[in-house]
Amino acid sequence: MSDVRVLTLWKGEKINEEETLVLRRLCEDIRVPFDEERKNEIRTLVDAFLSMDEAAGLAAPQIGISRKIIIFRNKGFNDKGWSKSEDDYELLINPRITQARGEMVTMTEGCLSCPEIQVEVSRFPEIKVKAIDISGRKINRRYTDYVARVAQHEIDHLAGKLIIDCEGPLYIPKQKQEFFEKTFEKMKAVTGDGDSRNI
Repeated sequence: MSDVRVLTLWKGEKINEEETLVLRRLCEDIRVPFDEERKNEIRTLVDAFLSMDEAAGLAAPQIGISRKIIIFRNKGFNDKGWSKSEDDYELLINPRITQARGEMVTMTEGCLSCPEIQVEVSRFPEIKVKAIDISGRKINRRYTDYVARVAQHEIDHLAGKLIIDCEGPLYIPKQKQEFFEKTFEKMKAVTGDGDSRNI
């Protein structure tokens, strides 16, 4: 069981400024062959992800590792207590989308690093990705439908992009309306991003 904590932009009614800066940082590529420190970072991400029953995916920066590593389920998204065998998830190192096809599909997404909110996000229904696998080999993968959506969501994290940066409507709990309005104003100041959307 992993005791690694997922970084969040806010907790309760307080902005996590230090965690926000980590989540907004551009991640670095990992060189092959992996040294011990990189192997340990990869293991930490895998262990953290496998300890979470509800997560569809997880990116390294979400646990404080600013490296280009993502992991996500490739099936059984509605299964509680999924098997967690290596066949049930993908681990991609230095992933890069090389092709995106199809008409964009809009769905509501949540994110472990943006608790309590959901955003309508438009994504491609089919992507091709070049990456490195856990053994250090170059791989090419094709993802479609919901798996493609999850992969794009996790790859966004590696560039410091979160669902709150997307253009779709934002859904927040009514009882926290005022907090989130203030939060998005403060976050604009923290990130220095004058283009941040207000609620």
